[in-house]
Amino acid sequence: MAKINWDEYKEYKQYNSKENNFEILIDFIKSYYNITNAFDIFDILIEDETAKLMLDKREIKDAEALENFMFKL
Repeated sequence: MAKINWDEYKEYKQYNSKENNFEILIDFIKSYYNITNAFDIFDILIEDETAKLMLDKREIKDAEALENFMFKL
């Protein structure tokens, strides 16, 4: 599975109008890695320490919860 390229994320974030870093991260993964499946995105997030903290903060414990969060965006 892909690892989050935080340097590219920082560059992407500069040109994004959203204020929520987690929403920006999801958009970044969709754009940079061309992944839209919530299960695949969750697999990437859960393997990264910083992204895992973002998931924990929102009490997202599985891919289904992430999918529900994504539908609210």
